[in-house]
Amino acid sequence: MIEMFLYDEEDEAKIKFVGFVGEHSRYDLTLIYTDRHYGKTMVLNTQNNTFGIIGRDDLEEDGYISHILGLSPEEGEEVTEYLNDVIDI
Repeated sequence: MIEMFLYDEEDEAKIKFVGFVGEHSRYDLTLIYTDRHYGKTMVLNTQNNTFGIIGRDDLEEDGYISHILGLSPEEGEEVTEYLNDVIDI
C-alpha cells in the first residue's frame, strides 16, 4: 500500500524526435522540453536506453555527454555539437 506520494503532477511538454548521422555513428535522440527540470532538457538516447537531464552547463563539462548517454568520447563530441544548437541558453 502506498503511504505517501512524493509528487504526482502533470506538465505540458514539447517533444522532439531527431535522427542524424555523424562521422562516428548514427544517433536517435528524443528531446523533452518542459519546465519540470529547472529549464534543462531531458535527452533520451533511444539506441541504448540511456538518458540525461541536460542544460547549457552540462554541455560545457568535458566528457559529460558521452558518459551520461553511454557514448564513446568521439560520439559524445558529435552529440554535444548538435545539442549546443538545440538546447536553450
